[in-house]
Amino acid sequence: MTSPPATAPEAELKQGAITFLDALVIGLASTSPAYSLAAVIGPVVALVGVYAPGVLLASFVPMLLIASAFYYLNKVDQDCGTTFSWVTRALGPWFGWIGGWAIAMTGVLVIGSLADVAVRFGLLTVGLDSWTENTALVVTLAAAVIVVMTAVCVLGTEISARFQNVLILAQVVSLLVFAGVALGRAIAGDSPLDAITPSFSWLNPFGEGGAALTAGLLLGVFVYWGWESAVNLTEETQDSASAPGRAGIFSTVVLLVTYLAVAFAVVAFAGTTFLTDNEGEEEQIFALLGEQVLGGWDWVLLLSVATSALASTQTTIIPASRTGLSMARRAALPKRLAHISPRFRTPDVSTWVVAGIAIGWYVLANVISENALFDSLTALSLLIAFYYSLTGIACAVYYRRQLLRSVRNFLLIGLGPVVGAGLLIWLLVRSIGDLNDPEASSSGTTWFGMGPPLVIGIAIFLIGTVVMIGWRLRDGTFWRERPSTAPEGATTP
Repeated sequence: MTSPPATAPEAELKQGAITFLDALVIGLASTSPAYSLAAVIGPVVALVGVYAPGVLLASFVPMLLIASAFYYLNKVDQDCGTTFSWVTRALGPWFGWIGGWAIAMTGVLVIGSLADVAVRFGLLTVGLDSWTENTALVVTLAAAVIVVMTAVCVLGTEISARFQNVLILAQVVSLLVFAGVALGRAIAGDSPLDAITPSFSWLNPFGEGGAALTAGLLLGVFVYWGWESAVNLTEETQDSASAPGRAGIFSTVVLLVTYLAVAFAVVAFAGTTFLTDNEGEEEQIFALLGEQVLGGWDWVLLLSVATSALASTQTTIIPASRTGLSMARRAALPKRLAHISPRFRTPDVSTWVVAGIAIGWYVLANVISENALFDSLTALSLLIAFYYSLTGIACAVYYRRQLLRSVRNFLLIGLGPVVGAGLLIWLLVRSIGDLNDPEASSSGTTWFGMGPPLVIGIAIFLIGTVVMIGWRLRDGTFWRERPSTAPEGATTP
């Protein structure tokens, strides 16, 4: 009697596929620094004037504190689901599931917009300005970009990392060239605009008062969003217990330096009047300034924004797809989403599903109105503040028995993450109030008596709640997990 054939072992993510430096680059690329700066510098200057660098500095604080939480939680649980896995461990499956849903939906909302920007600025770079007015063409090309970037993600984490190394180099060099020339011309009095002599006083976030600071923080804090993509690759990174968390922390610091340098350069060269007069054209602000600063070399800055958005299109798929994988293998979502390609050892099914939903939302948003896509980006603030704050709280709760062992533990594992979470919860509440104002919409209209961004945010949480309850009724395996804490005798992380 012959024995039945052995079942082939299931494929796993490729361990040690990328290095610390690769993870750092991916964390940087995910934030899309050139595009993020282009989108917020005008509105922030409109709120706080020359103190825009100070607001970007203040916005860095909660990000660094939450990055600390990611670092310490990753040391104890190297799960690619990050917030989903950690919050489940510390606060239970209900909070963990909705935290994972929030991460996945941020990707869905923003991927299409990033591809759109990559296409538009790519066309501007090569002089095809008129093509950017053809919405059907731009949408088609953006969808194609998402498909190509998704394929790169599926083909292998190493390929993704190498591709990002090239894009981040082009982006950072372009930004530094622009910042250096702009500052030099401003100081030399060679700016054609209303240049201002730069001053270290611009780093004071309270220069325009508390109300202006609050509104500025709502914009500034989210230009840092995305660095945690480095930690979502923890299972595929060398020295997985510490390298991904360090990459997340280092990327926030590099972003701070980059943002401050460019903010100083832009404000000094252009002055506040130019930036506020062009509010409403935030995505084009670097296109407008590029020619003023670099003349015939303005394509360098346009290329920076294009590569920034292109890189982020790819890396933003990573957190959503890895979170889907993590949720599926713990029976929080259909098992099919946990499939890993035996050849490429990447989560192919969840990656393509995320891309498909993102393309669907991008096309639908363009069909609804020309403003719906921008309103969905505004709604991102709710999701980001929610899952970041959950992570900060989960860190303190999980390590609660170790917090009083040393001052370091108390500050870095307990107080810091809790303060970061508190700041983000405060911003979340303020965001809800601000987004309820019809003026929060790019169209100035209301949906159901509320601002469209708030409606989109609420709808995402309601859909998530329905899906969560429905899956709980169908398969309650995941909900049998119970919260845990670091053991009394555990080694200090």
